[in-house]
Amino acid sequence: MKVALPRWAGALAVKAAVFITVMCCALAALLGVLVHVSVTDQTVDQARDLALSRLADATDAYEAGDSLLPGAGVDPDGLPASLRALAVAGRRGTMVALHAGRPTMWAAGPASGHRALAVEVDYAQQARTIAGLDRSILWSSVPAIGVTVLVGAFAVSRVTRRLHGTALVARRISAGDLDARVDDPRTKDPTRPQDEVAAVAAALDSMASSLQSKLLSEQRFTADVAHELRTPLTGLHAAAELLPPGRPTELVRDRVAALRTLTEDLLEISRLDTGRERLEVGGEELGALAVRVVRASGTRTEVRIAGEVRVETDRRRLERVLGNLVANAHRHGRPPVVLTVDGPVVTVRDHGDGYPEYLVAHGPQRFRTEGGAKGHGLGLTIALGQAEVLGARLSFANAVGGGAVATLALPSVEGL
Repeated sequence: MKVALPRWAGALAVKAAVFITVMCCALAALLGVLVHVSVTDQTVDQARDLALSRLADATDAYEAGDSLLPGAGVDPDGLPASLRALAVAGRRGTMVALHAGRPTMWAAGPASGHRALAVEVDYAQQARTIAGLDRSILWSSVPAIGVTVLVGAFAVSRVTRRLHGTALVARRISAGDLDARVDDPRTKDPTRPQDEVAAVAAALDSMASSLQSKLLSEQRFTADVAHELRTPLTGLHAAAELLPPGRPTELVRDRVAALRTLTEDLLEISRLDTGRERLEVGGEELGALAVRVVRASGTRTEVRIAGEVRVETDRRRLERVLGNLVANAHRHGRPPVVLTVDGPVVTVRDHGDGYPEYLVAHGPQRFRTEGGAKGHGLGLTIALGQAEVLGARLSFANAVGGGAVATLALPSVEGL
């Protein structure tokens, strides 16, 4: 199956390709400049030596009164003014300049009467050689850069694909899939070189294994404690029922009931943690089910049905979710508490101080309550876990006008 790379992976590949391209262009330009300068200096030196040699011969002929060879003369046409001034000042020099539309190497020296004796050497062939060299450097650099970019992009894409796979595994682990592993082949073969990506993959796999071991140990501990408490609590409940009527008996029975509820909640959480819950799906009218939940809770909760639907769901689990939301609204909020059914969406709102900030941002946390509130913080945790089993989405927010709002969005609905 082909997996699309995320934006960051594409951005990394593009940045790497751009960097490789820029570095290749810079390196090609540097090498081209070095070759150009070296060849140009060598060519100019050869032409200069030839021109100075002819200037020496022309000077000997001029001093002896002999006729000058072709290409030599006193103050010839086309002699650069700066070079003539240098010669008139009594010094020799050379210069490349255009003469009659052709590159020419001039060599000039002093002559009698504040004049300059100069010779010219055709420099066109040398100029064509340098121009051809420059073109060869340019056209050879283009395919070389292209091949380098392709190879570099291929190497970078392999790294980004491995990073992408590692990121996907990290997301699966954060979503609760503790069996997810990167399983990078490099980490299993000690003969292969271990790069940084392999080190990250190995660290992630090790972290996931350690986390899975600790969570499984915690889940087993919770389940074992709840099971061990169940038997003595059953006996304690039976004994409390035999106590004579009175205020002390009511207190004992109330505390025993609270312990039994806590034990059952812990057992339910341990079952949810194992991820082995199985749905018993059936058709239910959501509005009617909500009315039954409110009636069974024995609370004064207003039920509003804006749109009735029939849902395919597990009735017992859905009743558990709605019952916990209603109970939490009455326990921690203030009346009126309103349960609204609008199609597949159920909201439970109270008019209290609202949910704590941590709960809205990160969801309910076990055994955490705010401001000395009663309870163990397990009701909403169980509601969230059961909603996930149902394939529903349970979210928590605070209303603008005050109060907490829990929203349950159910899937797979059929309108009436």
